[in-house]
Amino acid sequence: MSQPLAERLRPRTLDDYIGQRHLVGEGAVLRKMIDARHVTSFILWGPPGVGKTTLAQIIATRLEVPFFTLSAVTSGVKDVREVIEKAQKNRFFNTSSPILFIDEIHRFSKSQQDSLLGAVERGIVTLIGATTENPSFEVIRPLLSRCQTFVLKPLDRDDLLQLLQRALTTDVELKQKHVELAETDALLRYSGGDARKLLNILELVIDATDNEVITITNDIVAARLQQNPIAYDKGGEMHYDIISAFIKSIRGSDPDAALYWLARMIEGGEDPKFIARRLVISAAEDIGLANPNALLLANAAFDAVNKIGWPEGRIPLAEATVYLATSAKSNSAYLAIDKALDLVRRTGNQPVPLHLRNAPTSLMKDLGYHDGYKYPHDYPGHFTPQQYMPDELTRQSLWTPQHSPAEDVLAQRMKNYWGEDRF
Repeated sequence: MSQPLAERLRPRTLDDYIGQRHLVGEGAVLRKMIDARHVTSFILWGPPGVGKTTLAQIIATRLEVPFFTLSAVTSGVKDVREVIEKAQKNRFFNTSSPILFIDEIHRFSKSQQDSLLGAVERGIVTLIGATTENPSFEVIRPLLSRCQTFVLKPLDRDDLLQLLQRALTTDVELKQKHVELAETDALLRYSGGDARKLLNILELVIDATDNEVITITNDIVAARLQQNPIAYDKGGEMHYDIISAFIKSIRGSDPDAALYWLARMIEGGEDPKFIARRLVISAAEDIGLANPNALLLANAAFDAVNKIGWPEGRIPLAEATVYLATSAKSNSAYLAIDKALDLVRRTGNQPVPLHLRNAPTSLMKDLGYHDGYKYPHDYPGHFTPQQYMPDELTRQSLWTPQHSPAEDVLAQRMKNYWGEDRF
C-alpha cells in the first residue's frame, strides 16, 4: 500500500525543508546550532502542519544521534522513564546526546513533565518538544527554563506554491499523471498554511479524478472537499486569538467587530457555553458598575444557551454581545479587587478590629469582641461612620470611581457618607 503523499514528500534535509526561514535559513539561529552540531533542548511552538516533527527528525539525522519519540497523548511517566533509560544506554563518550522528541508536549501532566527534568538537566537527552499551545501556559516553569522556545509560523503563499510544485515534479506517483494547476486559490485557502493539509487535499482531488488530464480549479477543489474553508481550531492558538479579538471588540465598544468575531466562532463550531462564559466575564470586568444590568443580561444569555444550544443559541449570544459592546464601560471594580489583593499580599494577615469581630461566647465578649460596633440600620439613612479596615490600613483607598451616569451616582453617595476627600 502506497504511503500518503505528505509522508512521501517529508523532507530529509534542511535544503529540502520549506518554510521557517527565520529559524533554519542561512545564518538563522537554529541553523547555526545545527551547523555547529551543538543543539540544546528546545520547544517548537506553532500550528499543525508547519514541520515541527520533520525538523526534529532532520536534526537527529544531521547530528547522527539516536532519535526517540513519545506522544503525550499515549505515553505515561513509565514510558518516559523507559525511553530515558534507553537513551542513557545509547549515549557514548564524547558524542552528542540522543534526541527525545515529544509531540504535543502540552498534553503532558505536571508529573510527566517533572520526570523529564533530571535527564534534560544532566544532558542524558536533548529534548525537542512540539506544541500547538503557548508553552508559557502549558509547560512547567522548571522545564521551560531549561529549553529555548522557537516559534514556527504558518506557511505563507510562496511556501505553499513551492510545495505544490515540488509535489507535482518530484513525487514518483504524481509525475506519472498529467496534472495542471489552473487555479490555486482554493487549495491555499483550504490548507490554512498547513503543509500536510495542502498535500492531503491535493492527493484527494487527484485521486477523485479519472480524466487523463487532471485540471485543478477552485471549483473542483471546493466540490471535492464539500466543507467550510474557515480555519478554526477549537483547541489551538486561533481559539484564543479569536476570543481575545471578540472580548477586545466589546471592550472597545465596536458591536460590528464583536459580531464578526462571534460569527467566526459560531461558524467554526465553538462551544456556545465557552462564548457565554466569556460574555459574563466581560460584563463584570469591562462594563461593571457603569451598567450593572450588563452582568444580569450576560448571565441570562448563559442560561438561555444552556437550555437551547445551537443554532438558536446564537440569538441570545448576539443580543448580549451587542448590549455589552454598546454599554458604558468601567473597570473600577476589576481594578479595585486587584489592588486589594496586592495590598493583602504586601501587608499579610492584619488583625480584624475588635468591634467588627464575632462574639458567640462570653469569653469573647469579655475580651472586647464586638464591643463598640454601631449597627448602621439604627442611624438615619442607614449609615454612621466607623472604622472597617484594620488599624494599620485605615488610610488605604482601593476603589476609585470612574465617570459614567450610573457610577457617578454611587460615587456621590460615598462622598456624602465619607466626605469629599475619600472618593
